[in-house]
Amino acid sequence: MPDAVLIYAASSHDKNLLWKTRFLAGDPVIYIEAGGRNMLVLNDLELGRGKTEAKVDEVLSLSDIEKELKDAGVKAPAVADVIVSVFKKRGEDRVFVPSTFPFELVDQLRGRGLTLTCRKDPFYPERTTKTEEEIGHIREAVKFTEQAYAKAEQALRETEIRGNELWWKGAPLTSERLRNVIDLYLYENGLLADHTIVAGGEQGVDPHCRGFGPLRPHQPIILDVFPRHLKTGYVADMTRTWVKGKASDMVRRMDAAVKAACETAFRTIKAGVESTDVHKAVQKTIEDSGFKTETINGKPQGFFHGTGHGIGLDVHESPGMGKRGSTLKAGMVVTVEPGLYYPGAGGLRIEDDVVVTTDGCVNLCSYHKNLEIP
Repeated sequence: MPDAVLIYAASSHDKNLLWKTRFLAGDPVIYIEAGGRNMLVLNDLELGRGKTEAKVDEVLSLSDIEKELKDAGVKAPAVADVIVSVFKKRGEDRVFVPSTFPFELVDQLRGRGLTLTCRKDPFYPERTTKTEEEIGHIREAVKFTEQAYAKAEQALRETEIRGNELWWKGAPLTSERLRNVIDLYLYENGLLADHTIVAGGEQGVDPHCRGFGPLRPHQPIILDVFPRHLKTGYVADMTRTWVKGKASDMVRRMDAAVKAACETAFRTIKAGVESTDVHKAVQKTIEDSGFKTETINGKPQGFFHGTGHGIGLDVHESPGMGKRGSTLKAGMVVTVEPGLYYPGAGGLRIEDDVVVTTDGCVNLCSYHKNLEIP
């Protein structure tokens, strides 16, 4: 008999729950696997929609279960009472929960005789490999992300260089303005971009700096976009680095090294390969290109993050592709995103999304990787 499973969460935030049920809920709901069947327990507000939309074996009425408990003498049934009632009816008292399960509810359920065990991540290992349908959803998110890049590139091409300033449509071009070009286009096409990175110059040395203030000519601008498709829930994750004007010799060499590292990853990735070995090969390519990774005055420089990570319903999923990882399997969708970061030169990162196959990988991204934007 399969393990009994319990999740109590809002599927808008818990992607394990969304993946298992395909039911989007903004408030916590009860999800149970027991006796070889899976089910949702929903309140009256969600009951009708759940019966129509949820991909589960059963949708149970919270009101009906609470009435049964009251008839049995429970004056004010709590969520824990409802959960225990469902499991007892199915002969289960030992249950697996995710690491994100509410701690207070753990105490309440254990106090009512339920044995809870935390299952290590990934909670559903089968989530790491994608179906053709899921790959199609990611491909769709990538398509709109590339179109958003085209809008941003168009804005940069329309931008004038005035001394040490960039001017677009009568005002200085800032990270905020260029980010709005990207985010608004995505939103108008049904995708939500959160924390889009448009970081120029020294700001790009911090890989997760979102970027702020005026952008400057002849300096690298990192654009990292990872939107979620609001209809399907699946994400894309792409990065490009552009220079409006002329890049320095240092930045050109960084660009060449990062592109070579991307090609190394593409050649190395295939089913059966350890993702950590992909990362090591990428590190070696960057080192062989003449770029050291070290810490100077307490600040890391060079290539000091992982090569990539899985994507799907979450922006960061298993497998990791860094110091820790796992064996790659056909159907996994992973990012390839080497980067270099040096104070005085700026940051440079390129990122594509690829599908792992039995004999290699397929790149879902086709947007150009030209460094300079005239």
